[in-house]
Amino acid sequence: MSQIPMRLGVPVKIMGNPELKSHDARRAANQPHLKVSLGYLDAIFDHLVHHNINMYRMSSDLAPYATHPDMPSFHAMVRDSAAELAAVGAKAKALDLRLSFHPSQFIVLNSPDPELVRKSIWDLASQAEMLDAMELGPEAVLVVHVGGVYDDKLAARARWVETWATLPEPVRRRLVLEHDDLRFSAADVIWISEQTGVRLIFDHQHFWCLNPERADMRDTLKKILGTWPDTVRPKVHFSSPRTELRQLIRKDRKTGKSITVNAAPVWTGHADFVNPFEFTSFMRTAVGLDFDVMLEAKSKDLALIRLRPDLLRYAPDVAERFGLFAELQSKLDAEEAGLMASEDS
Repeated sequence: MSQIPMRLGVPVKIMGNPELKSHDARRAANQPHLKVSLGYLDAIFDHLVHHNINMYRMSSDLAPYATHPDMPSFHAMVRDSAAELAAVGAKAKALDLRLSFHPSQFIVLNSPDPELVRKSIWDLASQAEMLDAMELGPEAVLVVHVGGVYDDKLAARARWVETWATLPEPVRRRLVLEHDDLRFSAADVIWISEQTGVRLIFDHQHFWCLNPERADMRDTLKKILGTWPDTVRPKVHFSSPRTELRQLIRKDRKTGKSITVNAAPVWTGHADFVNPFEFTSFMRTAVGLDFDVMLEAKSKDLALIRLRPDLLRYAPDVAERFGLFAELQSKLDAEEAGLMASEDS
């Protein structure tokens, strides 16, 4: 196992400072640009480093409209931002920040519609181009899911394999595949990896939600981590399921009026924070294995900042794997209290 502490990371939106923007979200008429997004990203880097967070998932909308088929004026955006991308990449490397993209659910590589596949590949190529322009190493990846079942799961898996052979080299070099919580299990993506060599992502919550093969968690985790080369540390995704009662707006069939109804939680939903006992159980199951962890809690950086003192308090053996030691307890407690207070205000 590596002697370098494992990383904890967060995706996209920064909750600890609502003024920080993840990308230029202006409408097309206002000429949004990747260069503006990179300025926002630079400020996010400063926030992450201030709070000792060294892994971050960038917004998949970082280059707005760069692949919109009806807006060719935006298509050269990535190429025209080469100098700014190189500068941001240099800063990330100097700060030892691990970066990635997780393209949207509209990126589907196994669709029977060739036009949707073509558009998906274009989006992936654009994001791979940005990572290459940042001059980031092979740890900077594009995370995708398999896609739809389309009434035939085995054929859908096979189409993903067929599409892999058509991908541009920068996309194949950056792409990693994640199992999901409804359609394609960890066993499915392991099969795809055996056919293609694509690296895989293990997702703890997805594994619990969809494991019809009743595969063993540690064995599955080892297989998935083994798809990465020895020179690149794998990463996994972790989130806790929401347990709260949900309140939904429905139409009353008799009156036609909108009413609020109570509903049980859906276990595929992500909780605001990470349950430290679930996380500890997972990490002890994975003892001796080396990887970074992207937290997919809805409270983003606030969840990470809360988890660290929880680990020191309840599971110092796990905390140590992330470079956390008892002498940091009071500092981390104070940091958590300060951020939560500013969030409440």
